[in-house]
Amino acid sequence: MPVTLLGATEIRALAAELEVTPTKKLGQNFVVDANTVRRIVHVAEVSASDRVVEVGPGLGSLTLAILETDAAVTAVEIDHRLAERLPVTAAAHGVPAGALTVVDADALRVTEVPGDPNVLVANLPYNVSVPVLLHFMEHFPGIERGVVMVQAEVGERLAAPPGSKVYGAPSVKAAWYGPWRLAGTVSRQVFWPVPNVDSVLVGFHRDPQPRGDDSLRRQTFQIVDAAFQQRRKMLRQALAPVLGGSSAAASETLAAAGVDPTARGEQLTIDDFVAIARAAGAVASLEG
Repeated sequence: MPVTLLGATEIRALAAELEVTPTKKLGQNFVVDANTVRRIVHVAEVSASDRVVEVGPGLGSLTLAILETDAAVTAVEIDHRLAERLPVTAAAHGVPAGALTVVDADALRVTEVPGDPNVLVANLPYNVSVPVLLHFMEHFPGIERGVVMVQAEVGERLAAPPGSKVYGAPSVKAAWYGPWRLAGTVSRQVFWPVPNVDSVLVGFHRDPQPRGDDSLRRQTFQIVDAAFQQRRKMLRQALAPVLGGSSAAASETLAAAGVDPTARGEQLTIDDFVAIARAAGAVASLEG
């Protein structure tokens, strides 16, 4: 029996049955268009050999589209009613036993899931998009690629190159793991209820080799946060609190990293920030 997808009428009926009133807080704008969920799965390059972790499956429209490829899916859902109902919906739509595992939990607190996922697919609300993505990239190194549907503002920031107006700390932190790209726009009309903001798809591939260990990542992210805390500030000033306590000390470390002390954070790549973190570690060890 082939897997079948949810239609708009059934999604509304499920929401009524579960007494789910879509809320802005949880980002519950449910996708009611089959072509859209299949497109997301296609962009994510999901195949039968993949092990997919889906964050925020909701009523299951995207979940079923992933399962349609015969991939194994682990779905992480914070709403207990939705988590409990999802396996029932999947079985009714032809999903074979064992293909879907549901984890009833807050995605930001999950540090392990069954299935050793290699692909991430998600439809994420504005307020947790970046934290959830960075959390999963940190704690699940087996994730090689993925696609997320997010508000346009978030997606543009994640995929922004250095020097662009929206380039910021999320752009740099995401780039620690590999390249991110805008992979298409999503019409407001495919959601129920219809949101008042635009959405985009963002795709990513993890770099084959990590930039460094977790200690270096934490130090790099601390420097990134300081650099963007006050935009348009020269690095020797912005980074003084985390690089020796003075502009002079910060300038010395920046020079050692091959970075102009008068540059601004908005101009630097992730590799520049990593070089600063490495130089800071070298200075600290020399002083020690």
